[in-house]
Amino acid sequence: MSFAKGALLLLLISAGALMATGTNPRVTVQAQTADRGTVDRGSATTGGESTQAKIARALSAGPPEVTKGARIVDTDAQGKTTVLREGNNGFTCMPGNPKVIGEPPLCADAASLQWLADFKAHKPKPTNTVPGITYMLVGATQRSDSNPYDQTSPAMTIGPHWMIMWPFDPKTSGLPAAYKPAGAFIMWAGTPYAHVHVMGRP
Repeated sequence: MSFAKGALLLLLISAGALMATGTNPRVTVQAQTADRGTVDRGSATTGGESTQAKIARALSAGPPEVTKGARIVDTDAQGKTTVLREGNNGFTCMPGNPKVIGEPPLCADAASLQWLADFKAHKPKPTNTVPGITYMLVGATQRSDSNPYDQTSPAMTIGPHWMIMWPFDPKTSGLPAAYKPAGAFIMWAGTPYAHVHVMGRP
Protein backbone atom coordinates (compact mmCIF):
# COMPACT_ATOMS: atom_id res chain seq x y z
CA MET A 1 0.00 0.00 0.00
CA SER A 2 1.40 3.42 -0.97
CA PHE A 3 1.95 6.13 1.62
CA ALA A 4 -0.85 8.25 0.13
CA LYS A 5 -3.35 5.39 0.18
CA GLY A 6 -2.31 4.53 3.73
CA ALA A 7 -2.73 8.15 4.79
CA LEU A 8 -6.17 8.30 3.19
CA LEU A 9 -7.20 5.07 4.92
CA LEU A 10 -5.98 6.46 8.27
CA LEU A 11 -7.97 9.66 7.71
CA LEU A 12 -11.12 7.73 6.87
CA ILE A 13 -10.73 5.60 10.00
CA SER A 14 -10.07 8.72 12.10
CA ALA A 15 -13.12 10.42 10.62
CA GLY A 16 -15.23 7.41 11.49
CA ALA A 17 -13.98 7.53 15.06
CA LEU A 18 -14.64 11.26 15.13
CA MET A 19 -18.21 10.73 13.96
CA ALA A 20 -18.74 8.14 16.68
CA THR A 21 -17.47 10.36 19.49
CA GLY A 22 -18.54 13.78 18.25
CA THR A 23 -15.21 15.32 19.25
CA ASN A 24 -12.10 16.44 17.42
CA PRO A 25 -8.91 15.83 19.40
CA ARG A 26 -6.75 17.69 16.92
CA VAL A 27 -8.25 21.14 17.28
CA THR A 28 -9.92 23.34 19.83
CA VAL A 29 -12.61 25.93 19.43
CA GLN A 30 -10.76 29.06 18.43
CA ALA A 31 -11.31 31.83 15.90
CA GLN A 32 -14.34 29.98 14.57
CA THR A 33 -15.57 33.13 12.89
CA ALA A 34 -12.21 34.60 11.92
CA ASP A 35 -12.35 36.72 8.76
CA ARG A 36 -16.14 36.44 8.72
CA GLY A 37 -17.16 39.76 10.26
CA THR A 38 -18.35 40.91 13.66
CA VAL A 39 -20.00 38.37 15.94
CA ASP A 40 -23.40 39.36 17.29
CA ARG A 41 -24.56 37.05 20.09
CA GLY A 42 -28.17 38.21 19.89
CA SER A 43 -31.01 36.07 18.57
CA ALA A 44 -32.02 38.23 15.61
CA THR A 45 -31.73 36.65 12.18
CA THR A 46 -31.88 38.01 8.65
CA GLY A 47 -34.28 37.43 5.83
CA GLY A 48 -37.33 36.97 8.03
CA GLU A 49 -36.42 33.37 8.88
CA SER A 50 -36.65 32.31 12.51
CA THR A 51 -33.64 31.38 14.59
CA GLN A 52 -35.18 27.95 15.22
CA ALA A 53 -35.50 27.27 11.48
CA LYS A 54 -31.88 28.22 10.86
CA ILE A 55 -30.67 26.06 13.74
CA ALA A 56 -32.69 23.10 12.45
CA ARG A 57 -31.21 23.48 8.96
CA ALA A 58 -27.67 23.78 10.34
CA LEU A 59 -28.14 20.65 12.47
CA SER A 60 -29.35 18.70 9.43
CA ALA A 61 -25.89 19.02 7.86
CA GLY A 62 -24.02 16.74 10.26
CA PRO A 63 -24.39 13.46 12.14
CA PRO A 64 -26.10 13.78 15.54
CA GLU A 65 -22.92 12.74 17.34
CA VAL A 66 -21.28 15.89 15.94
CA THR A 67 -24.17 18.37 15.88
CA LYS A 68 -25.21 17.84 19.50
CA GLY A 69 -22.12 19.68 20.72
CA ALA A 70 -21.47 21.96 17.75
CA ARG A 71 -21.54 25.72 17.71
CA ILE A 72 -24.12 27.15 15.29
CA VAL A 73 -23.29 30.32 13.40
CA ASP A 74 -25.20 32.23 10.73
CA THR A 75 -23.69 34.74 8.30
CA ASP A 76 -25.70 37.42 6.51
CA ALA A 77 -25.14 38.88 3.05
CA GLN A 78 -22.89 41.59 4.50
CA GLY A 79 -20.61 39.04 6.16
CA LYS A 80 -21.82 39.70 9.69
CA THR A 81 -21.98 36.57 11.81
CA THR A 82 -24.49 35.70 14.49
CA VAL A 83 -23.87 32.93 17.02
CA LEU A 84 -27.19 31.10 17.23
CA ARG A 85 -25.95 28.55 19.76
CA GLU A 86 -22.65 27.97 21.53
CA GLY A 87 -20.87 24.62 21.30
CA ASN A 88 -18.06 22.68 22.94
CA ASN A 89 -16.74 20.02 20.56
CA GLY A 90 -14.69 22.00 18.03
CA PHE A 91 -17.29 21.85 15.26
CA THR A 92 -19.28 24.74 13.82
CA CYS A 93 -22.52 24.20 11.89
CA MET A 94 -23.99 26.79 9.54
CA PRO A 95 -27.47 26.93 7.98
CA GLY A 96 -26.17 28.22 4.66
CA ASN A 97 -28.47 29.86 2.15
CA PRO A 98 -30.68 27.49 0.13
CA LYS A 99 -31.26 30.23 -2.46
CA VAL A 100 -27.56 30.56 -3.32
CA ILE A 101 -25.56 27.98 -5.28
CA GLY A 102 -22.53 26.87 -3.30
CA GLU A 103 -23.88 27.84 0.14
CA PRO A 104 -25.33 24.61 1.58
CA PRO A 105 -25.80 23.81 5.25
CA LEU A 106 -22.57 22.42 6.65
CA CYS A 107 -20.74 21.33 9.77
CA ALA A 108 -16.97 21.81 9.88
CA ASP A 109 -14.08 21.58 12.30
CA ALA A 110 -11.55 24.40 12.81
CA ALA A 111 -9.17 23.18 10.08
CA SER A 112 -12.04 23.12 7.58
CA LEU A 113 -13.18 26.60 8.61
CA GLN A 114 -9.68 27.86 7.86
CA TRP A 115 -9.80 26.08 4.47
CA LEU A 116 -13.17 27.68 3.70
CA ALA A 117 -11.99 31.15 4.75
CA ASP A 118 -8.92 30.83 2.53
CA PHE A 119 -11.04 29.66 -0.38
CA LYS A 120 -13.49 32.56 -0.04
CA ALA A 121 -10.56 34.98 0.18
CA HIS A 122 -9.07 33.51 -3.04
CA LYS A 123 -5.78 32.77 -1.33
CA PRO A 124 -3.26 30.86 -3.49
CA LYS A 125 -3.74 27.77 -1.36
CA PRO A 126 -5.41 26.76 1.90
CA THR A 127 -3.38 27.36 5.05
CA ASN A 128 -4.79 24.68 7.36
CA THR A 129 -1.90 22.55 8.64
CA VAL A 130 -3.94 19.42 9.37
CA PRO A 131 -6.76 17.80 7.35
CA GLY A 132 -10.22 19.13 8.13
CA ILE A 133 -13.55 17.31 8.21
CA THR A 134 -16.69 18.88 6.71
CA TYR A 135 -20.16 17.35 6.64
CA MET A 136 -22.85 18.25 4.09
CA LEU A 137 -25.38 15.53 4.84
CA VAL A 138 -28.29 17.26 3.11
CA GLY A 139 -26.32 17.61 -0.11
CA ALA A 140 -25.20 20.70 -2.00
CA THR A 141 -25.30 22.53 -5.30
CA GLN A 142 -22.21 23.73 -7.15
CA ARG A 143 -20.97 24.69 -10.60
CA SER A 144 -18.07 22.35 -11.29
CA ASP A 145 -16.14 19.36 -9.94
CA SER A 146 -12.94 20.57 -11.64
CA ASN A 147 -12.85 24.39 -11.37
CA PRO A 148 -13.14 25.85 -7.85
CA TYR A 149 -14.19 29.30 -9.02
CA ASP A 150 -16.54 28.44 -11.90
CA GLN A 151 -19.46 30.90 -11.82
CA THR A 152 -21.04 30.22 -15.23
CA SER A 153 -21.67 26.47 -15.64
CA PRO A 154 -25.15 25.09 -14.90
CA ALA A 155 -25.72 24.12 -11.28
CA MET A 156 -24.91 20.54 -10.28
CA THR A 157 -26.74 18.81 -7.45
CA ILE A 158 -24.68 16.54 -5.19
CA GLY A 159 -26.26 14.20 -2.67
CA PRO A 160 -25.34 13.82 1.01
CA HIS A 161 -21.58 13.61 1.53
CA TRP A 162 -18.70 14.46 3.81
CA MET A 163 -15.23 15.71 2.93
CA ILE A 164 -11.59 15.59 3.94
CA MET A 165 -10.19 19.07 3.35
CA TRP A 166 -6.67 18.19 2.28
CA PRO A 167 -5.03 18.27 -1.20
CA PHE A 168 -5.01 14.60 -2.19
CA ASP A 169 -3.69 13.70 -5.65
CA PRO A 170 -5.58 11.20 -7.85
CA LYS A 171 -2.30 9.71 -9.09
CA THR A 172 -1.02 8.81 -5.64
CA SER A 173 -4.32 8.11 -3.90
CA GLY A 174 -5.93 6.01 -6.62
CA LEU A 175 -9.17 7.98 -6.33
CA PRO A 176 -11.02 9.24 -9.41
CA ALA A 177 -11.00 12.95 -10.23
CA ALA A 178 -14.62 13.23 -11.38
CA TYR A 179 -17.93 13.16 -9.58
CA LYS A 180 -19.42 9.76 -8.80
CA PRO A 181 -22.71 9.17 -6.96
CA ALA A 182 -21.22 6.57 -4.61
CA GLY A 183 -17.85 6.03 -3.00
CA ALA A 184 -15.10 8.65 -2.92
CA PHE A 185 -13.56 10.99 -5.47
CA ILE A 186 -11.31 14.05 -5.50
CA MET A 187 -13.07 17.34 -6.10
CA TRP A 188 -11.12 20.08 -7.92
CA ALA A 189 -8.20 17.73 -8.53
CA GLY A 190 -5.00 19.38 -9.73
CA THR A 191 -5.77 22.65 -7.94
CA PRO A 192 -4.54 23.79 -4.50
CA TYR A 193 -8.11 23.34 -3.24
CA ALA A 194 -8.39 19.66 -4.17
CA HIS A 195 -10.14 17.64 -1.46
CA VAL A 196 -11.79 14.27 -0.97
CA HIS A 197 -15.55 13.81 -1.27
CA VAL A 198 -17.04 10.70 0.34
CA MET A 199 -20.60 10.21 -0.87
CA GLY A 200 -23.31 9.15 1.54
CA ARG A 201 -23.51 9.31 5.31
CA PRO A 202 -20.59 8.21 7.50
